[in-house]
Amino acid sequence: MQKTKEKRDYVGIQMDSPIGTLSVAEDGAGICDVYLGALEGLSSTESDVREQETPLLAEARRQLTEYFAGTRREFSLPLSLHGTEFQIKDWKALQEIPYGETCSYKQIAERIGSPKAFRAVGMANNKNRIAIIIPCHRVIGADGSLVGYGGGIDKKIWLLELEKRMLH
Repeated sequence: MQKTKEKRDYVGIQMDSPIGTLSVAEDGAGICDVYLGALEGLSSTESDVREQETPLLAEARRQLTEYFAGTRREFSLPLSLHGTEFQIKDWKALQEIPYGETCSYKQIAERIGSPKAFRAVGMANNKNRIAIIIPCHRVIGADGSLVGYGGGIDKKIWLLELEKRMLH
């Protein structure tokens, strides 16, 4: 018997931000996507995204707008995480990196109890579908280099500089 992927019905909104268009989606359980790009970019064979504003998406828009304005440092939104056990562990560890601080892939691997799995941490970060709210932009190379960001290194730099400015 072949296992089929469940087709999810997501609803989402698009919003303007200082780093370009963001698309935010929810699946009834929580925020499941914050995507740097147009809403059409979220649609795939596993999910169709209908444009619709819900109370949760309106709250996500408000919190993201506050973040970009420098008045919000932590998000308080229900999240719906879809990934492997390792990925979910990684994403939860990312949420513990304080605003304005960075952490290396190796440090994250150590935090989640897999000290040699820093490359796997990088791959899990790459699969993070909830950008900004799950702050994978705060993860850097062991030597301090700004490596890897699905939205582009320029956006990673912008987000890190925003947080650094707002701390002072």
